[in-house]
Amino acid sequence: MNRRELLKLITVATGTAMIGGNAVFAYSASDNGKGRFSARDTRLLDEVAETILPRTDTPGAKDARVGEFMTVFVTDCYTPQEQAIFHDGLVKLDALSRAEYDRDFLNLDAGQRETLVRRLDAQAKTQAASDGDPHYFTMIKQLTLFGFFTSEVGAKEVLRYVAVPGRYDGCTPYEQGQPAWATT
Repeated sequence: MNRRELLKLITVATGTAMIGGNAVFAYSASDNGKGRFSARDTRLLDEVAETILPRTDTPGAKDARVGEFMTVFVTDCYTPQEQAIFHDGLVKLDALSRAEYDRDFLNLDAGQRETLVRRLDAQAKTQAASDGDPHYFTMIKQLTLFGFFTSEVGAKEVLRYVAVPGRYDGCTPYEQGQPAWATT
């Protein structure tokens, strides 16, 4: 799977184009937002990502350190406006968690986290259809998928991996249930 295919997959999964997607092809080192993520923010992002992509018989988002990936991507690749939406979203996530369960997200059990994430996903899809600004949960979900499937863990332990350059085989047989390739 190449980066363009991954971006298409993320678009289908989240219902909107990859936010900050241009940065995938052109790195933008900006000082905006540097240092704005605390260790708690990274833990929160790891737990939300793990709720989206949990560990099963394959690694989960925390195994790929997706929370840390998100902090770097948001800091270095998002515009100041996108960074503000993302940071405000973390505050809103905990506020919603406290309103629903009287605890912040990090102190919820797995079932409560999943219920909250499903509600946010539905809300984000509704907002995407009605206004132009991205929903913070869409940003988190996109970065979770992008960070996981471009990580070493995601590429080698979930997808099939062939180091580049690999040999070219133009007619590879496909067997039902095989995972997609990590590289082309």
